[in-house]
Amino acid sequence: MDDLELADYRELVQALKYCVLLHDAGTYEILWANKAACELLEWTVDELKPLKAPDMSKNAQQYSRELGHRWLRRAVDHGMSATEWCYRSKSGEEILTEAIAIRVELPSRPIVMVQFRDIAEEKATQRDLFRTEGRLRAFLRNLAEGIVVLDDDGVVVFASESAAKLLDVDVATLTGSDFAWFCGPESRAVLSESIEKTSKGAPPQDSRYRLAAPGADHRWYAGTCQYIEIESDLRGHLLLFHDISDRVRAEEEHRRDTQYLNHLARYNAMGDMAMAIAHEVSQPLAAAYNFVEGARSRLGESGHAEHEQVSWGLENAKRQIERSSQILKSLRQYVVRLEQSEQLIDLNAIVRDCLYFIDLRAQQHSVALALDLTAEPLPVRCEKVLIGQVVMNLAFNAIDEMARWPVEQRRVELATGRCSDGHAELVVRDYGQGLSAVPGGKVFDGVFTSKENGNGIGLALSHRIVTRHRGRIRAAENTPRGAVFSFALPSAGDEARE
Repeated sequence: MDDLELADYRELVQALKYCVLLHDAGTYEILWANKAACELLEWTVDELKPLKAPDMSKNAQQYSRELGHRWLRRAVDHGMSATEWCYRSKSGEEILTEAIAIRVELPSRPIVMVQFRDIAEEKATQRDLFRTEGRLRAFLRNLAEGIVVLDDDGVVVFASESAAKLLDVDVATLTGSDFAWFCGPESRAVLSESIEKTSKGAPPQDSRYRLAAPGADHRWYAGTCQYIEIESDLRGHLLLFHDISDRVRAEEEHRRDTQYLNHLARYNAMGDMAMAIAHEVSQPLAAAYNFVEGARSRLGESGHAEHEQVSWGLENAKRQIERSSQILKSLRQYVVRLEQSEQLIDLNAIVRDCLYFIDLRAQQHSVALALDLTAEPLPVRCEKVLIGQVVMNLAFNAIDEMARWPVEQRRVELATGRCSDGHAELVVRDYGQGLSAVPGGKVFDGVFTSKENGNGIGLALSHRIVTRHRGRIRAAENTPRGAVFSFALPSAGDEARE
């Protein structure tokens, strides 16, 4: 460029869009300005030369003459100095600029060349960006939905504050971690499958994930996984997820309620079948009773030992038939209307009526049976056959439990008494495994049984009978081991005294 003349350089400088001011390196007086500077500041070169910093700068402390000189002095001492300077035009308009002062050694003397440009729009844009970024950060921080971006190996390359908050970790811990660490065992396969599918161009994958920080309790989240690529900034699998634990819990409760309703439907069907069976079996039982009575009358009053043994067997067969008839009669009455079949009776008497059958079961399994009945009567108003069935259910369960233990440990206790609220109570105590095997403590839900071929209906039926009699039935751990089952019925003592 040796062929360019001085005038050419002058034209080039005048054509610059950057504003240029030349200051004396010693006095800082303005020596010259290019066209762009004159147009921006609205002064000619001759008008600019006598101006000082207060004449052409914003009236604020950070743009004082002392600070202006200090800025130019740094350029003189160090060769260059940059700052933001707010000039004031001839019309009074304030112009924020990015200004760079450079010391230049001219042949005639050293000068400071100041290059500056209007950055008001950039600053406004920057402020808008900062404001938008702040809003986005606030939104992301308070979103109910977590956002993470995973690479093809499932490593977190980006995590929002809301995601870290949902997982109860900080963003730094979450970023760079293998997201599978936060997944329950069943969710890891779901995550891997979603990443694989979206890697192959599949549409967003909606799934459920069980997530938590390592060592914490997992919660359920609904998540959508899709592939994203934001120019050269961010690429990977975007996973949006939000907490649905309450919804899952409600669905589980609904599922349990549905199962329970189905169980009740089957239970009601059993009641219908029981009514049909009761109707059909009543006549054969009546006929069998007549045959037994006829056989006894034909034996006569003979004192032969063989006759006495046959008579004893027929008497017990008669008792069984009578009891079966009572059960069937009570069943029909119970299903139709409970109140019609109630009667006033001593709870101790019901236990004594059942004792024959309980003792037979205990002898069969070599279980020691201890009985402790109150001396005072415990009058209750109930259907005695159904309450007797509850007594036998609880006693049989205890005996069957103890049958699994060594003979010397086999013991079941039955006791009656009066509760603090006056209810008449029966307590059955065993020394088996206790209630540790009961799922969720739901003993009377019709789903618990410790017997190999049990169906769990006995305890559920007992619960229904007792509660329909306005009573309560309970199960608790025994000390030092075993279980205590008890039921209590409202006392009818006042009625009995009347």
